[in-house]
Amino acid sequence: MAANVAVIAGAGSGLSASLARLLAKEGFRVVLAARNVDKLAALVKETGALAVETDVSDPASVERLFEAADKAGPLEIAVFNASGRTRGPIADLDPEAVKQALLVGVYGGFLVGQLPRRTSMSRISSSTARSSRPVRRPRQTGRTVASRPTRSPRPISLSIASIAAPGASRSN
Repeated sequence: MAANVAVIAGAGSGLSASLARLLAKEGFRVVLAARNVDKLAALVKETGALAVETDVSDPASVERLFEAADKAGPLEIAVFNASGRTRGPIADLDPEAVKQALLVGVYGGFLVGQLPRRTSMSRISSSTARSSRPVRRPRQTGRTVASRPTRSPRPISLSIASIAAPGASRSN
């Protein structure tokens, strides 16, 4: 029986490396995604992970990531840790650099979150797929990093605001 798979998009030497070590120790087959997989060589050797060159802001690249993950076993966890940033006073920021940061941090997170759900939905009967309840993978073991509520999810604008301004007050 294949080990359950954990995908970490935006893998590097910090938090994602620690998580990769923990997940590998817990028996997961870890798939690491990064634009530069060469920087992951030591982590791959240490954990036995699979490294996949991925640009999270490119739908085709994210699709290739999850195709590779699918070959490794059943997907149980997907972690989005990629980021793009530009710093400085807002008047001095390069609009293209800001656009790229948003493509990576927001659009990339959307793609990494959407594809596993869309793929798992294609394996479910049409009557289940029409349900308003969230789709659950058949082999849930109970381990989750984040879960979707059974009621309607929050609007994406609130989610983005929570990420962009932690601790900011919400009106609802």
